[in-house]
Amino acid sequence: MKTRSNDITVDIYAGFVRSLFNDAIILIVGALCHSIIALLVYRRTGETIYLVLAGVMFTAGSYRYLGIRNFQKNGSITDYPSAVHWENYYLIGGTIQGFFLGLFCFVAIYVAPDTFAEIASCSVAMGSTMTIVGRNYGSKKMVAILSVTVVAPIAIGLMLRGDLNHVVLGLYIIPFMLIITKMATHVRTVLFTAISEEKKANRLAQRFDRALNTMTHGLVMLSPHGRVVVANAEAVEALGVKNAEALIGRSLKALVMRGVAGGLIEAKDGRFIEAQLTRAMREGRDRKILVRLNNGRHFEFSASEGSEGLGVITFEDVSPRIEAEEKIRSMARFDSLTGLANRAYFHEIVAEAMASGDPERQCGLAVLDLDDFKTINDTLGHPIGDGLLFAVGERLAAIASDNVWVSRFGGDEFMIYVDRVESEQRFAGLIDGVFANLQGEVDVAGHALRIQISAGAVLSRIKHTDVDAMIVKADLALYKAKELGKNGWRLFESAMDAAFRNRQLMKADLRSAVEAKGLRVVYQPIVSMETMRIASCEALCRWDHPDLGPISPGVFIPLAEEMGIISDISAFMLGAATKECAKWPEHNSVSINLSAKDFRSAGIVDKVREALDASGLAPHRLEIELTETALLDDKSLTREIIEELKSLGVRIALDDFGTGYSSLSYLHKLPLDKVKIDRSFLIDVTQNKRSLELLKGVVNMSRPLGLAVTVEGVETFEQLKILALEVKPDLVQGFLFGSALTASGIETMSTTVWPFAKDIKSAKRAARR
Repeated sequence: MKTRSNDITVDIYAGFVRSLFNDAIILIVGALCHSIIALLVYRRTGETIYLVLAGVMFTAGSYRYLGIRNFQKNGSITDYPSAVHWENYYLIGGTIQGFFLGLFCFVAIYVAPDTFAEIASCSVAMGSTMTIVGRNYGSKKMVAILSVTVVAPIAIGLMLRGDLNHVVLGLYIIPFMLIITKMATHVRTVLFTAISEEKKANRLAQRFDRALNTMTHGLVMLSPHGRVVVANAEAVEALGVKNAEALIGRSLKALVMRGVAGGLIEAKDGRFIEAQLTRAMREGRDRKILVRLNNGRHFEFSASEGSEGLGVITFEDVSPRIEAEEKIRSMARFDSLTGLANRAYFHEIVAEAMASGDPERQCGLAVLDLDDFKTINDTLGHPIGDGLLFAVGERLAAIASDNVWVSRFGGDEFMIYVDRVESEQRFAGLIDGVFANLQGEVDVAGHALRIQISAGAVLSRIKHTDVDAMIVKADLALYKAKELGKNGWRLFESAMDAAFRNRQLMKADLRSAVEAKGLRVVYQPIVSMETMRIASCEALCRWDHPDLGPISPGVFIPLAEEMGIISDISAFMLGAATKECAKWPEHNSVSINLSAKDFRSAGIVDKVREALDASGLAPHRLEIELTETALLDDKSLTREIIEELKSLGVRIALDDFGTGYSSLSYLHKLPLDKVKIDRSFLIDVTQNKRSLELLKGVVNMSRPLGLAVTVEGVETFEQLKILALEVKPDLVQGFLFGSALTASGIETMSTTVWPFAKDIKSAKRAARR
């Protein structure tokens, strides 16, 4: 808050007013001196007026003295109004005393002039003016009043004497009033500045103290001589002393040894801390030291050189941060589900182990993979799958040791590394023991699950291999184990590597063939049971390798699915088959078998539409075959795609019917046009009455649903004869009607009746008799 008359704050203004009421005794001494001088003048001159002035001046001085004593006993300045009140109170006494002192001088100079009286009165006045500044600087008003009441009468008296010398002398004295005022103002300014700076310094000190003692870090500042000069509250608490003063003057060594004495750190750690912190302060650069205390807490110390040679040491409890870092490090290194080392950390520790020790030693690595784990996730849910993984990880962790490390490498894959293998037999025994330990069922949330694992393993001398090479070889052995029926393990052999390389080369060649449209299409006839003519045909993909010759679809189709290019082959087949079929007679159609992966993308509908538009083929002449595998992955999406294809006018057939787990349910749930009964139904149909009845049952069940029936795998005339007489499907297909033909061959044979048509008719007539 500001005062109304100047720019100083209330508290400083109040301080100035209080200063007016100090040293009351000086006033009574001054009044006594004034009276004595007046009495001396009276003795010399005999003028009564001086006797009166002596009494009045003493009375005025006594009045001021009593007023100040009254303030000292009863006065109080708490705010601006009270400060103004007491300043005005002081002004009254000061004005009275100044007036009579000035009057004394005026009388001596002009009213009752006397040389001694003039000298005595002016001497008293001049002496008193010196005290005006020293005593009354706290009030501008008092300084101004006293300057006028004391000095002005002297100037007036001199000028009233009338002669030039006295007039000039009187005028000369007038500026003295301004000098007194300026001197008082200067004193006030100096004091005001000093007080303001002191307050700023105090506020800064308070802020520094508050900041220092609210820091979460402990802080100690050392003098150039290595003694504590500042310590905050955190440092006091950490070092277990009562207050900061207890630390002042101690050396860094004394502080460290206090921690040693308290059992927080070992003596050697104390010496290390002292040396490092001292070195940091000496070199003038920041240095951080992490210290683990005996109670498990972690403190981080930091030392640097401050200004003016002061050493600054800070420290904080970083235990939560260290715990968090350890947790993050653990999360980065270990699998959260099983607690085993993850892929990256396993690779790191195995690589480090292989880089050290005897390079001639033999090591072993095994990759384990849960068989059919995806089925568990799909049927029982991922939480159950996670429970099974946890159970497997728990059993594998039991074999871990200083020589054996176990990892969950990702997904349902685990890995075991043995750093030193004495022999192949010992290694095989270890893997057999792992399989034996994993045998049996585990209960996961009420589900009894049997653990079934396939594994691939590799043995190698350290100097001849590295981690990545061993993993690749173990993977090849794992692939072979799964190929041979799963639930077992295989040790890597060189032939596996060759097979792997050949497989990779074949993949590259297949990709090139697909991109260059180097595949071709042949067509297997589908014959009408009634006319014994080609009613349709199934488009089949063929690949003629430039070096290896014809590659079986059973080889390159799985490769294409693995590579993710099966949809490109499907698009090629759609384009080529619809283009050729458009050239055939109207009664002929073409059937194309799409992969299960094609039905995972709605884009297949656009591919079919584009093929029909490009070829001009009527949609009802195109039949799309799908297998039960496509239905297992995503039934809702598959049904949606089938319905979109049906809306184009395309017919839908269920291929390999009868080989799945739930094919019967699809007959009424899906908008199918045809079922193709798998060749497995025909294998012993001519000898086994039950197989025949089963085949007849499937056909008889499909017809009321409006489904056409094709029987695949017809290879002998006896099978065809039984089908014609007993089963009576709509269409038949198989090698009995020859191998797959080119598009021109189908066009040529489209009106041809098969030679054994007559034999079938004869058999039918004989059966009717």
